[in-house]
Amino acid sequence: MMNETLKVIAERYSCRDFKNEMPSDELLQAIAEAAIQAPSGMNRQAWRVIVVKNKELMQEMEAEGLAYLAGMEDQSSYNRIMERGGRLFYGAPCMIVVPIDPTQYGPALVDCGILCQTIALAATSLGIANIMCGYTGLAFASGLRAEEFSKRLGFPEGYAFGCSVLLGHANTTKPPHVPDKDKITYVE
Repeated sequence: MMNETLKVIAERYSCRDFKNEMPSDELLQAIAEAAIQAPSGMNRQAWRVIVVKNKELMQEMEAEGLAYLAGMEDQSSYNRIMERGGRLFYGAPCMIVVPIDPTQYGPALVDCGILCQTIALAATSLGIANIMCGYTGLAFASGLRAEEFSKRLGFPEGYAFGCSVLLGHANTTKPPHVPDKDKITYVE
């Protein structure tokens, strides 16, 4: 059984190689407006949607994240990123950052995930490559620049990084992952 929604879900993949080409404002607005239609527990909407097109800011955040990874005792994540070209943001020209209300931490994280999936599917449906990127949070991990980045991004008072979705046009594409149907259990 297949319809347009299931087709978009099946076609979505995590893009790790973007062109240096900004999606149109019209496309970014459509994706952001789709995002805020995502369901949230008790309709609390303990998140915000911040569309980031500022290349300099993204480069600073990426550098901060890489520095944080480089300083970790366990170098496996850093080494993996370096093997993939040393780019946390894979050359994406823009991203949507989703800060959350930490006083609603558990539910807000679930709601953030739902919202990011909505962003990813909306982007895919419009021909915009994407990848959910928790690595953006490394820019906020050390605390050295967390407050600065929060202010520059316009986080509401008291909000913290939840997740982000990198957006752009794919430089190279790859097929979506093969679903592992063994992960499904039916109980009758």
